[in-house]
Amino acid sequence: MAVGPVLRWAERAVAPGAGVVDVRDLRVGGPWLVRFENPASAAVLRVAEVGDRGGCERLATEAAALDLAGRHGLPTPRLIAADLDGEASGRVAVLSTALPGSSRVPVHPSADRMRALGRAAAALHAVEAEPRPGLPLRRWPMDGAGAGFTAARDGGSPLLAEARERVGAAPAPVGRTVLVHADLWQGNTLWVGDSFAGFVDWEYGGVGAAGVDLGNLRCDASLLAGPAAAGQVLDGWEEVAGPADDLAHWDVAAALSTPVDVARWLPAIHGQGRADLTAEVVAGRRDAFLRGALDRLT
Repeated sequence: MAVGPVLRWAERAVAPGAGVVDVRDLRVGGPWLVRFENPASAAVLRVAEVGDRGGCERLATEAAALDLAGRHGLPTPRLIAADLDGEASGRVAVLSTALPGSSRVPVHPSADRMRALGRAAAALHAVEAEPRPGLPLRRWPMDGAGAGFTAARDGGSPLLAEARERVGAAPAPVGRTVLVHADLWQGNTLWVGDSFAGFVDWEYGGVGAAGVDLGNLRCDASLLAGPAAAGQVLDGWEEVAGPADDLAHWDVAAALSTPVDVARWLPAIHGQGRADLTAEVVAGRRDAFLRGALDRLT
């Protein structure tokens, strides 16, 4: 990262005279945790090259999603500043507050934790919204990422082929559109113990059916903790939002948004503390989740 102009921009955005005292990679290649001395504080900095169309679009989405979530008092970082044309900092940049907590995923999450996750997601989905600049319509998890659902159209098992055919033959359910995270898995949440602290990493956010997130959370819970955890997420969500619509469709869409070869996901899963999980275990759980959803799909 070019540490000069973009960090000077971040200092000005935080407070007059703020000074950067430390910059730490949160993941290889960013985002970065930036610490300031005046006032003593920390913020998260994301940057992209001005000519990087995909990176710039993702940062515009990050900024728009954090702005909307903040205006509704949701548990997300607060947007401090955004330089979406690069004129002020020389890079396209988004600066947001740093939330407390950890995103590491426990090996044996409690039922209370998984229900809390469902309740928190339902609070996001209480925000009705229409597509707008920075917040496009999302039809499935990570829609627009060049991955996810689109990557599962070819190859894989007969089960995946059956799922593609059945979902592709029916239009996605149409209903009210709400704020969605669209990359909602446990690694994009923060916790203090078993208390939910917030949603992070909004670069694929947008608007869409609540099922985009709910199905993805249920699939993630099943992959990382087993089928009971998926039911607990649903229990928590329905405590707040009432009965879920078209759940089988969204479960299938979520399973189809996983890589055909789930080994591609293992580095991210292991990086969140689940080094115990193998590709064979994750693939078996994905296929069981998908089979169950297909059996419920009408």
